[in-house]
Amino acid sequence: MGAGIPYTQFDVDDVQYEYDRLTKLGVEFSMKPTEMGTVKVTVFNDTCGNNIQLVEEL
Repeated sequence: MGAGIPYTQFDVDDVQYEYDRLTKLGVEFSMKPTEMGTVKVTVFNDTCGNNIQLVEEL
C-alpha cells in the first residue's frame, strides 16, 4: 500500500463513467482516470487498506 501498487484490478467498459459514479457515492480516489498507452486506469482505496485499480482497454 505504501508504494501505491494496486492489489486488485477490475476491468470495466468505461473508467470515466465508473470514476464519476463512485465519486458521487463518496469513494475517494488516489489517482484520477489516466491514459497509459492502450489502457485508461484509476485507483481507489477500499477502506480496508487495499488499493483497487479499474482498467479500461482503449
